[in-house]
Formats: sequence, structure tokens, C-alpha cells
Amino acid sequence: MQTVLATVFPVFALIALGFGAAKVNILAPQSTDVLNRFVIYLALPAMLFRAMVGTDWAMLGNGPYILSFGGGMIATFALMMLFSMRSRASLADRAVNALAASYPNTGYMGLPLALMAFGAPSLPAAAVAMLMTTCVIFGIAIVFIEMDRATTPSLAHTLAKVAWGLLKNPLMLSPVLGAAYSASGIGLPVAIDRFLELLGGSASPCALVTIGLFLAERQTVVPHGGVWGVVLLKLFVQPAITGFLAFRVFELPPIWASTALLLSALPIGTGPFMLAKYYRLDAGVTSRAILLTTLGSVVTTALLVAWLVP
Repeated sequence: MQTVLATVFPVFALIALGFGAAKVNILAPQSTDVLNRFVIYLALPAMLFRAMVGTDWAMLGNGPYILSFGGGMIATFALMMLFSMRSRASLADRAVNALAASYPNTGYMGLPLALMAFGAPSLPAAAVAMLMTTCVIFGIAIVFIEMDRATTPSLAHTLAKVAWGLLKNPLMLSPVLGAAYSASGIGLPVAIDRFLELLGGSASPCALVTIGLFLAERQTVVPHGGVWGVVLLKLFVQPAITGFLAFRVFELPPIWASTALLLSALPIGTGPFMLAKYYRLDAGVTSRAILLTTLGSVVTTALLVAWLVP
């Protein structure tokens, strides 16, 4: 329980800090957009670029682990898209909510929690999970959003607009450039690596404060069904699917299976909220779901750790 609290509390505290700063007018209303643009255009791209440059590509050879963790994410994403078909929301809004339902906070919470729960042997599995979360499922959501925004009648023109939209998106471009740089075999100079580390390290705390600022704003009423659907899928359905794949279908080694299950049960990361704000979509469901899953994970993650750790 102490391990879980040590990782969950800072997340909740940063959201509360942003909320309080808005309520007492320490940060002006326009701070939400300013901080969001900083995260989207500077901090997150630096983090993603550095993550791809520093990736040990040999780790990506663990196909069963990738299928277990990635399968849980993609299946949950698909379920949310399916369940929301009857709603009047646009394809882009549905994609953001589906991303929220399947996007665990592997970067800010996953790595330290896995290290404290299972030790250093779990770090390769945690690193692969973080890479898949920030690149694969994120990229799928962006494709759906760009498809929704491309309204040209010709299929070729639509595909061209989607491709151009992806190329312009800093959250897609930065990991691609990082992978290309990594493939070149040229190491990052120490000074540049340190710069990217500092800049990228500011992404999560600034994003969490931004969520607090957003929650403090007057907003339209958000349907509770949509929020709770995201929360239930994230905290219960995704780990159930991932656990079944890891333990029953692929029968992964214990440390890999346990890490996959624990990371899939984490609360929602800040990525879906940042994406919604970047495309000027409704972030109400996502912001509330992040808060609720962060609070709920204090119990669900503690129970998982107690069950998985001897």
C-alpha cells in the first residue's frame, strides 16, 4: 500500500495544485492553453524523441509480451469505440475517449511502481510498455482523429490529408525522428541528451497541473455514463484482458506477466487530455476520468501488488 501511495499521491497532488492555483487566481485562465502548448510542442516531443533514441531494440523482440500488453490496449480501445457508436459524439471525440480507456500512465507511474514492486528485472518490460503506450496506441487515436477531420470527397485526398496531419503532429513526428536517429547509430551528445532529459522531464508535471487548471474552469455538464464507462474499462476490463493474454494464452515468464498486468491496471496518463486540447476537442470526460482512475487506482493497484508480490 505504501508503494502505491508513493506513486499515486504525487499525481493527485499535482492535479490538486493546478486546481487550487486556478481557484485562488495564482494562474490566470489563459494558463491552461499556454501550459498545454508547452507540453505538446516542447516537453512531450523531447521525451518521446529521447525515449526512441535510447530504446534497446532487442527488447522489442519479445513478441508474446508485446501481444499481451498491446492486445489489452487495442482490445480496450476497440471496445470503447464500439460502445460509443450510438452516441452523437464525433469520431474524433470517440477516439479520445477510447484512448483514455486504454492509456495507462506507464511513464510517470509505471516505471517507479514496477521497480518498487518487482525490482530491476521488470524494467525492460516496463520500458517496452511505455514505448507502446506513447507511440502505438497514441498513433492509432491520432489516425482516427485525422480521418474525422479530413472531409474531402476523394479517398486519395482524404488519405493525403490524414498523412499530412500525422506528419505535422509533433507527438507523431518526434518518435519517428527519434527512431530514425537511433537507426543511424550516432549517439546523442551528452549536453543534448541532458537538455532533452530536463525538457522531457517537465512534461508529466506540467500536464497534470494543466488538468487541474482545466477542472477548475466552468464547463458544460459531462454525461456520467461516458465518464464511468471509461473508468470501468481502464481499471477493470483492460487489466482483465491483459492478464488473460499474459498468464493464460502466452504463459509469459512470471516477471513479464506480472509487469504487464500491473502496468495495464494503472490509471489514465495525461496523453489523452493533451491530445484533446491539441485538437480543440471536448476534454471534459477525459479530465474527470483521469482524476477518478487516479483515485480508484489507490485501491485496485494496491490489491494487485499484494496479490502479485510474494
